[in-house]
Amino acid sequence: MKALIETIVTPLVDHPTEIQVEEREEDDKVVYHLSVHPEDVGKVIGKNGRIAKAIRTVVYAAGSDSEKRIYLDIM
Repeated sequence: MKALIETIVTPLVDHPTEIQVEEREEDDKVVYHLSVHPEDVGKVIGKNGRIAKAIRTVVYAAGSDSEKRIYLDIM
């Protein structure tokens, strides 16, 4: 899942080397924390959060067969 998130975000940012995805697994969920360069935050979120919503939709769909719920936080 980390590779999927990095693959989606890399073409959107100007500083692809500063993409960091951290995974935290809890009892009933898995939380992914996405960090990018401060200049690229707006590009990842998009106008009115459209790009962030699209990224989350793809990640949630990819993890739909998992028993645990998946969350994506953009820092």
